Amino acid sequence: MPEVRQTVRPRWVFRLPGAAPDGVLRRRGAVLERLVHVDGAPAVVRVAQPARDAVLFGARADDRAIALEAIERMRFALGVDDDLSAFHERFRRDPLIGPSVRLRPWLRINRRPDPFEALAWAITEQLIEFPRAVAIQRRIVFRLGRRCADTGLRDLPSAPRLAGTAPALLQSLDLSAGRALALRRAAREVASGRADLRAPDHERGWRRLRAIPGIGRWTIEMLGLHGQGRYDLVPAGDLNLIKLVGRLATGSPHARATEEEVRAFFAPYDGWGGLAAMHASRAARARSYMPWPGRNSFVSAAPASGGLRSSRLRAIQSP
Repeated sequence: MPEVRQTVRPRWVFRLPGAAPDGVLRRRGAVLERLVHVDGAPAVVRVAQPARDAVLFGARADDRAIALEAIERMRFALGVDDDLSAFHERFRRDPLIGPSVRLRPWLRINRRPDPFEALAWAITEQLIEFPRAVAIQRRIVFRLGRRCADTGLRDLPSAPRLAGTAPALLQSLDLSAGRALALRRAAREVASGRADLRAPDHERGWRRLRAIPGIGRWTIEMLGLHGQGRYDLVPAGDLNLIKLVGRLATGSPHARATEEEVRAFFAPYDGWGGLAAMHASRAARARSYMPWPGRNSFVSAAPASGGLRSSRLRAIQSP
């Protein structure tokens, strides 16, 4: 298969990330590898960063158009074309996230080349600890996913594949009965085109998905944040954010905020709430007052000790 190559100049400070915990995005030395499917056709994409201001993408597929589309999807997933200068200019002196913004200017939301992946994985992460969710995801990829015979790389199963999978099989992979049904119903909506996750009107697809029992606001926020490039969405149901905001508001290591309080807390970061929440978790980890990791998403944490008082909370949220 011929290889298509592109050299991209990042629009903001960029650093190539590591591999994904589900085993789909792999890193071999300084090169990222990923099997991507475009309308069912496979493409193997490799990404390297030979210089601070250059990111090299290469893709192999049977068709040049498929290879080019696979590169576009990986550019989206890595956020290499995102201009974060406005975010950094506005929040680099912020009392809460400023230190992380200045220390990690390259930090971006981890995204998926196919928004359905973000939806499927959000459903698997509901109400359970992240390590257990990752184990379920790896089982789904191994049992139901697609594999490249030449490279050994694996991809998630397609929406039609999951739409036709028996819930009992999904349950055998440690997915609960309710989440197995929700995953299959969501896959049917996407496979049929009734929920078009790539359409510019995100809310229309979200309404279709919210009608499925077991799919709530947090799942949609994870889809928008990790699958559709919505920096403005905050996964307010994330247990670590609930604990962090509760601790900042009260000074108590055992306090928990409501989801609405989490959204209100990050409302001053309008348009950038998701990225601000990611920086907040990193800043909290560095200061060692973040609770232990709970379920889901991008939040990682260190044990609770010390903390910010409510006066700091008021300072953060004041104009």
